[in-house]
Amino acid sequence: MTNRQFGSDQGRLVVYFHGAPGAPGEAALFDRLGKAHGLRFLSFDRFAFDRSLTGEAYFRALAEAISGEAGGASVDLIGFSIGAFVALQTCRHLGAGVRSLHLVSAAAPLEAGDFLGTMAGGGVFRVARTAPALFECLSWGQGLLARAFPAALFSLLFASAAGEDRVLAADPAFQVRMKETLRDCFVERMPGYIRDIEAYVQPWGAMLSGVEAETHVWHGRQDSWSPVGMADYLASEIPGCSQVEIMEGLSHYSCLHHAAERICRRLARPEG
Repeated sequence: MTNRQFGSDQGRLVVYFHGAPGAPGEAALFDRLGKAHGLRFLSFDRFAFDRSLTGEAYFRALAEAISGEAGGASVDLIGFSIGAFVALQTCRHLGAGVRSLHLVSAAAPLEAGDFLGTMAGGGVFRVARTAPALFECLSWGQGLLARAFPAALFSLLFASAAGEDRVLAADPAFQVRMKETLRDCFVERMPGYIRDIEAYVQPWGAMLSGVEAETHVWHGRQDSWSPVGMADYLASEIPGCSQVEIMEGLSHYSCLHHAAERICRRLARPEG
C-alpha cells in the first residue's frame, strides 16, 4: 500500500487517517510540526487500496501495512472525521502495538443517537445506509463536479460551514488544498471512498468496548459535520479514553488545524 510521508525522516512513527472525502495530502498539515517535534507522519493511500477487500479484511490489511512500517515499534494513530472510524477499526488489529489514539472531529456510529438531522452531509449518509446503489450514483455525480467544476463542489460542501470553518473556507490557500483533495478523492479514487462510507453507515458501536489504547478526543463545539454529541458518545464508550478536549468556537476542519500543535507536543513526550 502506498503512502505519503511528512515530518521527520527518523522520528517516531505516527499514522494519520484522512477523512472521507479526503486524501493522504491532508497530513501535510503535520509536516512542519513533525520536523519540529521529531515525528515521522505517514498517511496511507487507502482509497487506492484493493477494492475487493472489505470489512475486517480491509481493516486487517491496513493494520498489516502499519506493522510493516513500524518494524516492531509502537505507533501513534490520528484519525480525522470518518478517518477516526477507520482508525478505531484498525486499532483493534494492532493491539498493544498502539501507543496512543487521537480522534479529531470524529464521526461516531450513526446508531448512537439522532445525529443525521444535524449533520452536514447527513442526507448523503442516510442514502448510503438505505439505498447504496443510489449513493454510488450520487458519488459519481460528485466526481463529475470535482472534475469539471471543483469550485462548485467546494462551495456545496462548505455551504453549512460553522465557527472557524467559515474563516478557513474563505482562505485561498485552504481552497486550493481542498479542491486538490476533492479531485484526488472523487476523480481518482472513488471506489475507495465509497467503501469507507458504506462501512461507516453500518452499525459498529459495539466494537468500541474493545478499544483499549490510550485515547484522546479532540472536537470543536460548533462542528457541523460531526455534532459535538458524537465526541461525548465516543468518550463514554471507549474504555481507554483518558482525555476529551471540546474546543470553543471551532468546527470540523478548524479543530484539526488548532489541535495539530497540541497533539504533536503530546506525542513528542518521552514514553513512561
